[in-house]
Amino acid sequence: MTVRRGGRPGRDEGFRIVAVRPGHVRRLSRRVGEVRVPKAGWVRFRWSRAVPPEVKSYRVTLDRAGRWHIAFAVIPEPIAGPGNGQTVGIDRGVAVSAALSTGEMLTAPGLSARRNKRLRRLQRRLARAKRGSNRRAGVKLTVARLRAREVDARKDWAEKASTDIARRFDIIRVEDLRIRSMTRSAKGTAGAPGQNVRQKAGLNREILRSGWGLLARRLEDKAPGRVEKVRPAFTSQRCSACGHVDAESRESQARFVCTACGFADADVNAARNIAAGARRDCAGRRRGCPACEPRTSTAAPIGAVAGIPRLQAGEDVNEVPCAS
Repeated sequence: MTVRRGGRPGRDEGFRIVAVRPGHVRRLSRRVGEVRVPKAGWVRFRWSRAVPPEVKSYRVTLDRAGRWHIAFAVIPEPIAGPGNGQTVGIDRGVAVSAALSTGEMLTAPGLSARRNKRLRRLQRRLARAKRGSNRRAGVKLTVARLRAREVDARKDWAEKASTDIARRFDIIRVEDLRIRSMTRSAKGTAGAPGQNVRQKAGLNREILRSGWGLLARRLEDKAPGRVEKVRPAFTSQRCSACGHVDAESRESQARFVCTACGFADADVNAARNIAAGARRDCAGRRRGCPACEPRTSTAAPIGAVAGIPRLQAGEDVNEVPCAS
């Protein structure tokens, strides 16, 4: 038995059991199983998925919501690609958690308006409660249970979305975002205080709630070798229809209208640029570079369906050398 030590009480508590024998895990009914825990005997658990017979260890943990979990250590088989040669780009955002280059919009679920109102009321009650009191411990547990419900829904969404994408596309391209740096606090220091701290804190919360890192991580786990990370520079300013790069085309966070050809669709436009490889060479600013100079527009008229231009002979969307 290996006991996890350190950390705060009530968070990440648990132990790990190794050298599990085949008879130590058995199924009692469709939804109930039991496992033999040393010094505790047989303990029942909810049978949520099949346990492979070759399992050799498991971990029992207690989360902040007061729930016990058991996780069996098994490396799942990766999802095989469909073999259709299709490539998809995924643009991750706040209003829309993941926009696909196919036009699909995926949104991570959260708490309902009623539960959000209750959560805010409980947080105010928690702030007034005396530290160390039983009342504070009870309110804190209730808040943790609401948070756990939100996290469970987000994890379930990420699992289902990543499985669906891995089964439908051979190549999956996402932006190479540094989420930890993007969600860093803007409060600064006493000598150099930050600006718009509360607004930045709200943006950080929405980014974390959207599950950006979770979706990309699960895609890499389920489709190893088929997930490519694209440089995010200018993916939201380049027109996927004509290739024109202009900061003024992005009128707002939710609106994109190309100043050259008039193509308009903010989320799908960025996703299509990501699917095309985003022209990562020189950030779209060098003259003479075929990846940076606006191409002759071959886009469909405004109102018609526009897509990624077809490749020319010998052209590679991933690597376009700059002209010397």
